[in-house]
Amino acid sequence: MSKSAPSSNRQRPAASGKPAARRSQAAGYYRGTAESLDPEVSIGSVVKQLQASLTRMMDQRMAPMGLTATQWRPLALIRYHQVNTPAELSRRADIDTGAMTRALDRLEAKKFITRQRSADDRRSVRIELTEAGNAVAEQILPAIAAVLNTHLRGFTKDEVELFISMALRMLSNGEQVQP
Repeated sequence: MSKSAPSSNRQRPAASGKPAARRSQAAGYYRGTAESLDPEVSIGSVVKQLQASLTRMMDQRMAPMGLTATQWRPLALIRYHQVNTPAELSRRADIDTGAMTRALDRLEAKKFITRQRSADDRRSVRIELTEAGNAVAEQILPAIAAVLNTHLRGFTKDEVELFISMALRMLSNGEQVQP
């Protein structure tokens, strides 16, 4: 069995030598067949594998700092995006509130953060980095850059920008679908 998508669905140049209209052909690219959804050519499977590879390498880079994937994201959001509530951290890190609470508990135990109740609203909690938290957070962005650059080795700047624009377009397409 071939590991590529069915040839009838591939992009072909038009007679003029210019690419054929991509949107009309791409709309029916996957046919619901074993061949078209093979894990090596299915965009969903490839994206999942890429995410797993990025996470594995990030975990390796963060381990010397005493951080896991679930722990470094909140630190980066607090430090670089001024996100300071558990609910907003949960939304921005795309993890459930229970997992975020556990991550914050661990970060607090490591003395990387403090949690303070709001004087105005006792239900509201504000998260702040400690001196140790700021020190470790300073190491996060260089680690992220190293991991991304490893995965993007051999890509041109234009290819990276195209990849990002295509992924963003896919996300936009997915958000437009109404249940």
